[in-house]
This record gives sequence, structure tokens and C-alpha cells, in this order.
Amino acid sequence: MLQPNDNNVIQMPPQETVDNIINLCKQGQFKVVFEQTQILLKETPMIYMYWNIMGVSASKLEIHDTAIHAYKTAITLNPNSSETYFNMGITFTKQGKFNEAINAYKNTVALSPDYAEAYNNMSNIFLQQGKLDEAIEGFKKALLIRPNYAKALNNLGLIYMKQKKSKEALEAFKKALSLKPKYAEAFNNMGCVLRDSGKLNEAIEAFKKSISLKPNYAEAYNNMGVALKDQNKLDEAIEAYNACILLKPDYAYAFNNLAGSYKDKGNFDEALNTYEKALLINPDYPEAYYNSSFIYNLKGDLRKGLELYEWRLKKKNTKARLPREYLIWDGIESIKGKKFFVYEEQGLGDVIQFCRYLLLLKKKGAEVTFRVKKKMHAMLQTMDRNIILVENDPDDKEIDFEAPLMSLPYLFSTNLNTIPSSKSYLFANHDKVTSWKKRLTKTTFKIGVCWQGAILQSEVGRSFPLSLFEDISKLPNIELISLHKGEGEKQIKNINFGLTTFGNDFDAGKNSFEDTAAVMINCDLIISCDTSIAHLAGALGCPIWVALKKIPEWRWMLDRNDSPWYPNMRLYRQKDLGDWDHVFKIMKKDLVRLIK
Repeated sequence: MLQPNDNNVIQMPPQETVDNIINLCKQGQFKVVFEQTQILLKETPMIYMYWNIMGVSASKLEIHDTAIHAYKTAITLNPNSSETYFNMGITFTKQGKFNEAINAYKNTVALSPDYAEAYNNMSNIFLQQGKLDEAIEGFKKALLIRPNYAKALNNLGLIYMKQKKSKEALEAFKKALSLKPKYAEAFNNMGCVLRDSGKLNEAIEAFKKSISLKPNYAEAYNNMGVALKDQNKLDEAIEAYNACILLKPDYAYAFNNLAGSYKDKGNFDEALNTYEKALLINPDYPEAYYNSSFIYNLKGDLRKGLELYEWRLKKKNTKARLPREYLIWDGIESIKGKKFFVYEEQGLGDVIQFCRYLLLLKKKGAEVTFRVKKKMHAMLQTMDRNIILVENDPDDKEIDFEAPLMSLPYLFSTNLNTIPSSKSYLFANHDKVTSWKKRLTKTTFKIGVCWQGAILQSEVGRSFPLSLFEDISKLPNIELISLHKGEGEKQIKNINFGLTTFGNDFDAGKNSFEDTAAVMINCDLIISCDTSIAHLAGALGCPIWVALKKIPEWRWMLDRNDSPWYPNMRLYRQKDLGDWDHVFKIMKKDLVRLIK
């Protein structure tokens, strides 16, 4: 190992040599720089600057171990070189050695407290590690040192994005762009925030601006594709994804998104082929397996589809946890007398649809405990009071097997012929039914209606405007009754036809759906979009018509007007994407026949 110079005198190279190397670096000729520094170091091995330059060129050439050795040698010769520590931090980051990189950056700022770039780079690592508080602190320190540091502002915006702080994120990106108007990455990031906020037109404009500044920006094309897909502009989305893939052929995420657009167009074979391409690039890609499951389920191949659907448990942002390995049931082993713990996942509609499988576990002799929101307990108890409903996980000693609710159809090897279907498996509160019957006294044909679900990305295209009920409302002796609460209630103020509504006390108690279920029993028919209301009507055995978008959720499958999940349900499908008028025209004709 080289030793520091006597008396701490740092040897400096000739300025002409330094200038020549700097020019070569600017031209990107790092191989030449690497070779020249090797020659120079044979002649003058005690010049730390040559070792530092060798490290930089080696790092650029992806010879990372050589780079780190060069930096360490440079630091031995000059322990006070913050620049060398900084460069070493960059190389450690490239190697994925994040702790070593953080230590290098800490040494950088210890020697040079005003080194804004070191704070910025260190905070980027904290961001990747999910240490958001440390990242924010570092970016803010960088900005205190250099208030016009656009890159740090952009990175701070990324943290606010992760924290779902859209307003703060937008402010950070806009400030970065005011300092650096041609900052393609900031435009792209701003587009993502605008897209997540539902401002799709503004988002697309931001992505276009980003691409105009950086025409080879694959990620911006991909993000624009997502926003276009959210607008149901599927052909334009496909065009954007293909442009992305042309620039970045190994981008599995873009292939996955492209396949989703093909699926939404109904091009299922093309979609499956595209998912396969994503999996060739990344064979362990949960989202691609999971998304392809929808196509098999839509086609009615539940065996294959439900098996692939299990990949949801390995997705990055999954809300359901994997069952612990030693508590997994294989679907074959006897569970008679065993304590079987099932836990809720996904939405209320899923709970209502798939809670029927708890009865199958009971039929096999298991003692069933179901963890589900407290507000659902009263309704679910009407199914079987021997099923134990809890809000928290039981003690491990009380569990022999466990599974998330949505895995039960797979564990029972469900296919179209073995779906556990019955006229009803949930029941309305008798006293509530009687009470509501006294309030709904008109001698009319009563239709309970629901037109909108939650405003979530997964719900896009599943709701329709309340105004579409106008023609149906004009049929003789029809009474429309609102079963809707929450998002979309404001539409009631803008309609010019009769709609029976209830006060704030409707389903305002601690138990979900008690009033809704009782009103449904008092209705002659329910008409709903694809929401929990539709599932509840099906589970109660009420006559229910469901309006579906062209390519619906997987459970409704394709090209059939009935549902194997609910014998009392009729399905009305869009003929063309977004065309609800046709759906309601057919409904009205069928309703006239029904009333007669």
C-alpha cells in the first residue's frame, strides 16, 4: 500500500497534463483516460489526482472494483480529498453497495460541509431504501447550501410523490423547472403527479414536453401511455408503449402495460403474447402473471386463471400478505377439526362474493375464523353464526391453517361447474325489512339503483351517469330508489326525474349495508354498475341487473348475460367501449317486458 508523502506535501501533476485529461473526459474518451493514467502512475505513483482520475474512468467503463481500489489509494495519499470520497460514493452506488456509498458521502460532507451534490446523492440512496425522513432531511440540506439546485428539488418532489403529497410534489417540480426550464425528468415526474391526481390532459402535455426535450426518454413514453389508457384512448396508448419499447427493448414494465391495453381492447391473444414477452425479460415478474390471470378468468378458464391469480400475493404493492409457509393448506389435506384462519383482502364486494367459501371450509369440518372489518360482522353473521368473525389476527396457537379470502377459490380448485352458487347465502335483518316496508308505501314497481363505485384507478369505466336512468323513470308506475352513498351523490341535484332518496341516517350505523339490504328486499328489481351493491343483491337473492363495461372485471367473464356466481343476476354489456346508451336502451326494452 502506498504511504502519504512526507510532511503531508501533496504532489500535484503538471497543469497541461490535467487539462488534457479533462478534455478527454469531456469528450467521453474514458478508455483513453484510463490507459493514460495507468502509464502516468507507473512513472509517478504518488500523485493522488491520477489515482482519482483512474477511479473515475474505471467507473465509467464499469470496472468498479478497479475504481474502488484507485479511490482508496488516492485517499491514502490525500485523506482530505472530499472529491475522491464523493466519486467513490458514486461507484459504490453503481455496485449496489449502499451502506458503503452512504459512508463515502458522509466522509465527503465531513470534509466539505457545503458539498450539496453529496447530500443529494446520499438522499437518493435513502429514497431507494424507503428511508423518506432521512432523504427529505438530506435534500433540504442540499437546498440550504444551494437554493437553486434543480436536481435536489426534483428529488424532493419524488419523495412527496411517494408520500401522496401531490400539492407539495407539484410545487417542487415547478420550482425545479423555473430554475431549469429544459429539465425533461422534472416534466416527466410532474406528469406522473398530474396523472395520479386525475388531471390527465395536463399530464399528457407534461409527458409530451418531456419527450420533446429528450426524444429517447423511454419512461416518459411509457407514462404517457398509462395516462392515455386512463382516458380509454387505447390505440394512442399502444402507440406510446411501442415507442417506449423501441427505445428500451428490455423494459418489462412497458410490455406489461402494453398487454393491458390489448386486453382492454379485447385483443386477448395479443395481450397474452405480450405478457409472455414481459416474462421472457423478467421471468419472476408477479404483475405480468397476475394480469394474465384476468384473461384466462374472463374466458372462463378458472383453473388456469385462479392459479395465476395467486401471483397477486407477490406483487410489490399488494395489500394482502402471503400465508405463512407452515400454515398453508394444499386443498387436499383433511381439515376436519382444524382451526382455519381466513383474512380479508380487497374490497367489500370481494368479501361479499367470496365469503361463500367459508361455508365450504365449514362443510369440510374446519373451525373457521374470519378477520374482517367490524362493520361487516352483522351482515356476515347471517350466513353462519358458527363462523367466528374477528378484527385482529388470533394467537398463533389458535391457527392450524391460514389463507387470504381470495385464495379460497383456487384452493377449492374452482371451475365453472363447481362454483358454490345458491339463490342466497346472506340475509337482511327481519326487523329492518319490516321497518322499511312501512316507509316504502307507494304501489309502484320499485327499482333500487346504484350508479357509481369508489373513485379508484381500478374502478375506471365501471360507473355510469345517474342521468341515464331518465328514460326508465318515465315508464308507467316505476319508482327509482337510490341505494347509493358517497361518491356520485352530487349528481342527484342535477337530474330532472323522480328518485326516492333517504336521509343521512340511511346505513349510518356501525354496521354496513343493514338498511341497504332491507330496502333491497322491498324492491322488485335492482339495477347497478359493478359495485358492492351488485354483489350484495346477488348474495341476498334479489333480482339484479348489472351494467358492465365492454371488457369487465374477470368474474363477469365474456359473452354471457347470466352469472354462474349469482343465479338471480342478469348482465348487460357495453357493445362498444364507453357506450352506456346502448346498455340502457336494451334494459328499458327488457323492463317493459318484465312489467307487462
